[in-house]
Amino acid sequence: MARSHLTLAALATSAVAELDVVGAAPFGSAGRGDFDSAVVTGRDGRLWIVRVPRSERAEQEQSADLVALRALSQGARARLPFEVTVFAGQAPIDGTRAIVSEFVHGTSVTLTAIDLELATSIGEAIAAVHALPTSLVTDVGLPATGTDEAHRAAQSLIERAAATNLVPAALLDRWRQAGDDAGLWQFTPAVINGSLGADSFLASAGQVTGLLGWHGLRVGDPARDLHWVLGIRRDGIADAVFDAYTRVRGSVDRRIRQRATLLAEFEVARWLLHGTDTRSTEIVDDAVRMMSRLVDDVLGDATDSIAPPTLPILAVDEVEALLDRAERVS
Repeated sequence: MARSHLTLAALATSAVAELDVVGAAPFGSAGRGDFDSAVVTGRDGRLWIVRVPRSERAEQEQSADLVALRALSQGARARLPFEVTVFAGQAPIDGTRAIVSEFVHGTSVTLTAIDLELATSIGEAIAAVHALPTSLVTDVGLPATGTDEAHRAAQSLIERAAATNLVPAALLDRWRQAGDDAGLWQFTPAVINGSLGADSFLASAGQVTGLLGWHGLRVGDPARDLHWVLGIRRDGIADAVFDAYTRVRGSVDRRIRQRATLLAEFEVARWLLHGTDTRSTEIVDDAVRMMSRLVDDVLGDATDSIAPPTLPILAVDEVEALLDRAERVS
């Protein structure tokens, strides 16, 4: 049974010394989702959010979130163009715990709500996270994955999916070519959030104001934080995110979009493997349909290429002009 906002407000007063609650309201859908949540107002006008996990998985996620938030020092937070919540206190309840943290203002972002302005802000926000020093993650013992590990993990996933004999040949060839392309995996590991999606962001007036869910914080492949963007099919949105990201980060990873494309396609492979592991015919059939649509999409869209970039093909008159300029220079 869902805990009421009044119960959560009482827990907040137990968790945070000297917190004088003068108001409380439910946050999110009561009785749904992974957490019971409420926003409480202190006498000083400050807002706090109290959350109690509803499952073991949510409890593990919350614990990882706390470790990550503690790793984000004041110096690191100052480098980010958005707010990161601050842990305030905790109180035990029914074998788990209520966590109280500072409330970050903004409206939860959905895929359909992302316009060009917000897409630009999202790209800048992700780039700022990736520019943080890796030592803030490694010094507290959070996971760090290198290029070789990422490459091997991708190849392993491809072969596991292939073993189901359900992946279309054209898609399997595409994935294997990417797995064999050593250049695709030559990237510099960076600090990544590790679990980004549209609903990770809070925004106001077209700008990112906050970023939720830090439980996946680690050093790893930057493309992992960007692959979800490619699910936005409206013209220019994904381009705006990647363009803004590149402006902030520079050309440190020339093939990040190609790798992000591959990681986005791997989500279908993971769904297929989840279906086979759980012996769910419904999930397997859904994954097969998704792969069929994916084949139609990627084979008909050159912008989704994950092959090595090639130089543009010049027309005859362009070749002649190029040779003429070279001769004059010499």
